[in-house]
Amino acid sequence: MAIKSVEDLDLKGKRVIVRCDFNVPLDPNGEITNDKRIVSSLPTIRYILGQGARLILMSHLGRPKGKRVTEMSLAPVAENLSVHLGKTVRLATDCVGPEVESLVGSMKPGDTVLLENLRFYGEEEKNDPEFSKQLASLADVYINDAFGTAHRAHASTEGITRFMKTVGCGFLLKKEIDYLRDAVANPKRPFAAIIGGAKISGKIEVIMTLLEKADTLLIGGAMAFTFFKAMGLEIGKSLLEADKVDLAGDIMKKAEASSCEFLLPVDCMVATAFDENADTRYVDRNAIPADWTSTDIGPKTVDIFASRIRSAGTVVWNGPMGAFEIMKFAGGTRAVAEALADATDAGTVTIVGGGDSVAAVAQFGLEDRLSHISTGGGASLELLEGKELPGVIALDR
Repeated sequence: MAIKSVEDLDLKGKRVIVRCDFNVPLDPNGEITNDKRIVSSLPTIRYILGQGARLILMSHLGRPKGKRVTEMSLAPVAENLSVHLGKTVRLATDCVGPEVESLVGSMKPGDTVLLENLRFYGEEEKNDPEFSKQLASLADVYINDAFGTAHRAHASTEGITRFMKTVGCGFLLKKEIDYLRDAVANPKRPFAAIIGGAKISGKIEVIMTLLEKADTLLIGGAMAFTFFKAMGLEIGKSLLEADKVDLAGDIMKKAEASSCEFLLPVDCMVATAFDENADTRYVDRNAIPADWTSTDIGPKTVDIFASRIRSAGTVVWNGPMGAFEIMKFAGGTRAVAEALADATDAGTVTIVGGGDSVAAVAQFGLEDRLSHISTGGGASLELLEGKELPGVIALDR
């Protein structure tokens, strides 16, 4: 694709508007509890400022549904950015309108303005042309560095590009595309994929795609029990998508006909309840008690999964192996994360996507030992499915 990077563009003295993903978590007092998304945007921000540009940042926060919600103001983000940059980031009172135009018009090279929450306007998610045009009128150059929203055709990701002569991607978006697209199109083999989490329903397409692309597909998490049910196994009180049992059977038939090694857990941890104090034990998958619930993969499965991970050239992981939020049930997810870290040390390309997987890696302190941790859950899944993202296509000139 003919997408220009921020480094390919003349930015000196220009007004540069950048779509970032500052959708950070806030506590009840409005304090940011994790600023990783802000930190991830800093290389692009610092580069643009270093080029002598006037920088206009925009993002959404939460789901205000087209209404001005004080608790979803980007004020905490402006404060956080000011600390990271060592200079004041001014928060506009709005994202469009005369006051914003006046503020932007008064900017000098090196100044930074953060527009207020884009989703205070319903026109943002509707990709309204007039709203897009108003955003575009604020700047000379548009940069998209918000991978987490690149799979949505919104005014600030797709519509705005129709009214800009010069567009490009930031460092974060480029890195995400390079890693995730190459993982599917040109992986270093053997290519292993690990898919976990609660439900098959949100990951049907990526599973189907990976059966055609991957050498090994490892299935963990609660979704495994819908497959077990399709195999006629007792799953006790484990989570089940009853309306997806036939689909699970179809997926297994497709796997048998493919060249992809399709592996389900061979054992699991079962518990009397989802509780740290519950009684637990490990059982083979054909021996799950009828009145117990499965909470994690077992040690035999860990050994099998770890061996495939460590022998792979590329590994993609999306979805935990169990209820890792409860320490007692975190062993399988931790073991997979540690195997990924060991594989990375040995030269394997490792990519982690999806909110729960990313949270698990952070919980285990392994973020710095993996090749790439994606900032976008839905966007990363769609790239792995082989789909093009509207926010990325819009940059293709």
